[in-house]
Amino acid sequence: MPDSENNKSRTPEGPQQPGKRLTLGHIADQLGISTATVSLALRDSPLVAEETRAKVKQTAEEIGYIYNRSAASLRTSRSQIVGVAVHDILNPFFAEVFSALEDVLEEQGQMIFICNHRDDVKRQKAFVNTLLQHRADGLILCPSVGTSAEEINRLVDQGIPVTLVAREVPGVWAPCVRGDDEAGMYQITKHLIDQGHSQIAMLGGRRDSSTGRYRHTGWWQAMLDAGLDPDAQVDMPELMTQADGRSAVPAILGAAERPTAAVCFNDLVAFGMMTTLRRAGVEPGPEMAITGYDDIDGADARTPALTTVGAQPDKIGRLAALTLLRQIAGDRVPNTPIVIEPQLRVRESSPPPGVRLAPQLPD
Repeated sequence: MPDSENNKSRTPEGPQQPGKRLTLGHIADQLGISTATVSLALRDSPLVAEETRAKVKQTAEEIGYIYNRSAASLRTSRSQIVGVAVHDILNPFFAEVFSALEDVLEEQGQMIFICNHRDDVKRQKAFVNTLLQHRADGLILCPSVGTSAEEINRLVDQGIPVTLVAREVPGVWAPCVRGDDEAGMYQITKHLIDQGHSQIAMLGGRRDSSTGRYRHTGWWQAMLDAGLDPDAQVDMPELMTQADGRSAVPAILGAAERPTAAVCFNDLVAFGMMTTLRRAGVEPGPEMAITGYDDIDGADARTPALTTVGAQPDKIGRLAALTLLRQIAGDRVPNTPIVIEPQLRVRESSPPPGVRLAPQLPD
């Protein structure tokens, strides 16, 4: 008669049987090392030799082990999770910011949770609450319109590292990495004035955001410094997208004193305007100079190529990530803005009135 009792007690070699939760101990036993070494290796700790880390990861993959970040965070007080929240992830500017910060954070083993809050404070709060539930290591935030300093300071007061990006909120106890939006818009407006334009519309920007206010102030101050009255110009807030740029064209063309030039809040608004102006029989450039802001991909490939301001989103993203990592490491980081210098990019879309710089498109 077979020894059935002995057969029952034997554990077959090979993969874990269904129903058994894999643990660090399974990897440690298989490799003959401690569970502490396995845990460090899975977190890419430099305390473990590179060869050992590779063996641990290979074994984990072979047996189907998935690293439990929640359990690890209870042991180490670090979850390796960072939240990133912006108001418009479809805007190529923020896609470039995100790509740069993602590269930096992933090099340090951080997993990124992302939120497109669409300037909705409730969506932003829900995301932040989710991060807190996951014991996130920190937050990179382009704050929604309506975000109060108290909301952010409450997080900082709880010991949660926060870095603002692109937009700032007065009174916040957290660093902010942004472009010098006022200087950039001043430069591009002055460029149009130097080209001989005096009727210069300002199109777009949410004036309740710091970016919208700063860019509007740059245009306003450049007009005043040239002896021009900004109150006598077309000034249309809230335009942010290509669709907004398209919808603004009838009002621009119907103005009592039609502008000879328009500074747009960003490149997307400028793209929308240029397309619709051409359909209305007005040629962008010689018949109405157009400028953008951000110098997103494709701005130099339009006809005419778009005059714009390079906001250096890759630099903003890298610095935001590095600033947050310093906070996570325990460094004291001043809550003063880190301001990135703008770069004026003069191209074909901003000639003097009546002058053509780009090839004429066929009818």
